[in-house]
Amino acid sequence: MTVFEILLPAFVASLILTGIHAYLGVHVVERGVIFVDLSLAQIAALGATVGYLAGYDIHSPVAYVFSLAFTVLGAAIFAFTKVHRKTRIPQEAIIGIAYAVSAACAVLVMSKATRETEHLKEMLVGNILSVSWPELARTAALYALVGAFHFVFRDRFLLISRNEPEAERRGWNIRFWDFLFYVSFGFVVTSSVSIAGVLLVFSFLIVPSVAAMLFSERLGVRLAIGWTMGAVVSAVGVYLSFQLDLPTGAAIVATFGAALLLMAAAKWAFQLGPASRMAG
Repeated sequence: MTVFEILLPAFVASLILTGIHAYLGVHVVERGVIFVDLSLAQIAALGATVGYLAGYDIHSPVAYVFSLAFTVLGAAIFAFTKVHRKTRIPQEAIIGIAYAVSAACAVLVMSKATRETEHLKEMLVGNILSVSWPELARTAALYALVGAFHFVFRDRFLLISRNEPEAERRGWNIRFWDFLFYVSFGFVVTSSVSIAGVLLVFSFLIVPSVAAMLFSERLGVRLAIGWTMGAVVSAVGVYLSFQLDLPTGAAIVATFGAALLLMAAAKWAFQLGPASRMAG
């Protein structure tokens, strides 16, 4: 196989992940639940770990069912334990606790299994180079269904994310719609973790959205920036991982961090230029 044939599936996987996660990242940032993806990803990984301990291959359909079941449970927890905005307990605290507990449980479960070191590493950084074309096709189909679901109910999801008091004023059941949001989110995360690992999934969700917010508040523009950044960073990260013989997932995460710093510096320089001219 040529280098292009080896790297192409990983790059296509990154594009698929960028497509859905950049959109979901807009909701996550607007809701102020930045670490919900990281927490759900860790819960999904815990489910897969339990399936692994039960004797199933980590990439088998049964392990996926374990992972999905745990993720749906996490979605229910986040939706129905959401506290009122005037209380002293922020939802991020609940999300953080869920992440810490699920991560600790994954370590405890893996301590009773063999090859725990390799599996824990795969949960964190994934093995995106090993993704197959049939797996990519199934993942793309699932994400297309989730995307269609969000498109149909986009007005409700966006209003709840950006202006929850107005959604309450209209009499909408916020917890019910939050549950649907987190369950759909859970389907995405469950598939993403099995391909890319916890850290890369989190990066695909948050970094493009944060970078886009530096330059625009308009949803369409933010999505365009996020998708473009994800595509470019994925290509550069995959290429660097091959040239420098580095783990692909970790290389893409590091490239995301570097790209965000460069974009923030460009934003600062752009703002500083007009300010300096006015001062002069």
